[in-house]
Formats: sequence, structure tokens, C-alpha cells
Amino acid sequence: MTSVKWMMKGREFVHCNCAYGCPCQFNALPTQGHCSAVGAFEIEEGFHGDTRLDGLRCGMIAAWPGAIHEGRGQVVPIIDIRATPEQRGALLRIMSGEDTEPGATFFQVFATTFETMHDPVFADIDFDVDVAGRTARLNVPGWLNARGEPILNPVTGAPHQARINLPDGFEYDVCEVGRGWADTKGPLTLALADSHAHFSTLHMTGSGVVH
Repeated sequence: MTSVKWMMKGREFVHCNCAYGCPCQFNALPTQGHCSAVGAFEIEEGFHGDTRLDGLRCGMIAAWPGAIHEGRGQVVPIIDIRATPEQRGALLRIMSGEDTEPGATFFQVFATTFETMHDPVFADIDFDVDVAGRTARLNVPGWLNARGEPILNPVTGAPHQARINLPDGFEYDVCEVGRGWADTKGPLTLALADSHAHFSTLHMTGSGVVH
């Protein structure tokens, strides 16, 4: 860890291949025995040292052959093409777990599980997320297309609301649970359909989630 301080506040959308609710959120094994996921976040307010990060977006495509904590994962980091060279470097450091206390954020924890970190993608990230409404749209041309929706009651068809609260979590404090669909291209080709998604506000620093 270095002395560079950082902070970000924003909103995120994460979608994986697990059943609604995702057992990984409860330290259980993934539904299908392996994990495939996409995600994105938009920074409403943030900095890394003297570099401001306000308004920038990032994403990732990731996959592990088993449970995340068993390692051997792969990741494709995606950085907003609008970012300056300084901002790109800052975002990649944060997403790689640098300048962060061990175990403090999901960026740092996940970084320890990746065996292969593919070259970062610098691209337009079309992203919109409504945390309370449990909806999201994510498109990175040539790389990733995903959407999130509420879970529907199987009898009435009405939107179903469920939340996960992790008071000591390393990603969020509370998330809204929904479902998602995603298709990806590139070195990690995924096809996810009607499986777990969550939507949350982010507030974290190099010392962890601000609860």
C-alpha cells in the first residue's frame, strides 16, 4: 500500500450467473460451481491523490472456474475513454487493488484472485442505473451489452423487492436485488440470462466501504 489517498461515491450495477440473491453474498458456493460476471459503476464524486475522477465510468468482465476465493480468475478492465492519462492510471490502480488496505474493497480482494489480467479496454461506456428502480443499461460497443430489471412475482407479475445488507461488506452497505442479461465479446465470452443482479450506491476509500 502507498500513501496515495482515494475516495469514490457513485452507483453500480453487477450481474452474474448465480441464482437470484447470489450465494456468494453469504459466503456460500456459487450456484453453478463457477462465477461469470459483468459490472459497471459511475463515479459521481471521487479522487485519487490530486486527480479528480468525477463523472467517469468503469466496467469489467470477469470469470472464475470455481468459487471466487479459489482464484484462477480472469478479468478485462474497462475504462471510460474520456479519462485523461492521469485518470486512467488512477482508475486502474484502484481497480487493481493498489493504494488499498488488504481486504478493504472488492477491487482489492478480487485482484488477489485474478490469474490473468487482460489488457485494459478504453472505450465509450453507455451506462445508466436506477438503484431504487432496480434497472440498468450497459453497453460497451464491441465488448459488452447488458441490462438489469426487477425480479417479478411469478403469480401476480408485480415487481418484487429484496435487499441485501452487509454491514461489514467490502463492496456496498445495502444493495437492491434484481436480475439481468448480458453478452460479451473478446477474450472472455459470456452469455448470461435471467440470473442475479444487484444495484447499489458506492462510497468507499482505500480503507474500505463507508458504512
